[in-house]
Amino acid sequence: MKVKTYNIWLILSITIIFQTITFTAYTQSPQKINYQAVIRNITGDVLQNTVLGMRVSIINGSASGTIIYQETYNPNPQSNAYGVVNIEIGSGIPIIGTFSSINWGNGPFFIKIETDPTGLTNYTLISTNQLISVPYAFYAEYSGSTPPKHYVGEFFEGGIIFYVDYTGNHGLICSLIDLSTAMTWSDFPTTAIGVSAQSDWNGKTNSTAIILQSASTSTADVCNNYTNSNYGTGVYSDWYLPAIDQLSLIYHAKYQLNKAIDTDGNAATTLLTKHPYWSSTESTSISAWAYDFVTGSVIGNDKLCTPIYVRAIRDF
Repeated sequence: MKVKTYNIWLILSITIIFQTITFTAYTQSPQKINYQAVIRNITGDVLQNTVLGMRVSIINGSASGTIIYQETYNPNPQSNAYGVVNIEIGSGIPIIGTFSSINWGNGPFFIKIETDPTGLTNYTLISTNQLISVPYAFYAEYSGSTPPKHYVGEFFEGGIIFYVDYTGNHGLICSLIDLSTAMTWSDFPTTAIGVSAQSDWNGKTNSTAIILQSASTSTADVCNNYTNSNYGTGVYSDWYLPAIDQLSLIYHAKYQLNKAIDTDGNAATTLLTKHPYWSSTESTSISAWAYDFVTGSVIGNDKLCTPIYVRAIRDF
């Protein structure tokens, strides 16, 4: 039996430090979603070797939409010595709906995670996050449709694709060069922008807010002012600074992206490097989030005193 696995990383900052969602689609049923997270309590301590009550829901339409599938687990999941817990969504005890009947072509979808650290059923909401990429193997098995038009690692519309949505026709492109290798985040290093620049996933709205605050040049301005050279796929000027989750997607597609860039025969394009990259997601009045392409982790950097790398993205 052949297995295809797809990885998506969601970065959170409160109770779950990171989540890894891995889709596994078999040539025959069943389907499942492997979910991994580091669990901490409200004081930030890792919950080591803890039996957890967990309830997982898949929601359609919006974060507050209709629950189309929900499951619990018996035996209960248990975290390891590092606080990491692993479950297979789709293999639990169904409470609402059936996993195999989900129409993955009818998104968007959200995953809601609830836990009870006592191992019982007094669940507390941990997170509700959009499932921003549904594996085509899931979608195609349900719909019987043809393969998607685009793929990660494809040179397209001025850059290279690092994310494709469930339709195969839309997604995100990153630039083929670093726009800076040593730039501070903003020229307002001690003034918070606020929620308009603090989205974990929407770099476009973050960038707009940063530009409105900036008096001269910020990382968002550099991306906004960028017009790519014509690498054979067109010239575009609608670039922006990625949010932290978008940077995470780039990092986890780094193998496909760098393999394609390294073999494109164009000396003007540059590989993604082992350095931190700025995101457009503000953290505090004096710091913003960056993604470390050495360790694969989210880091908080001082807006003014930490010059690091910048790479732009755009939608298609």
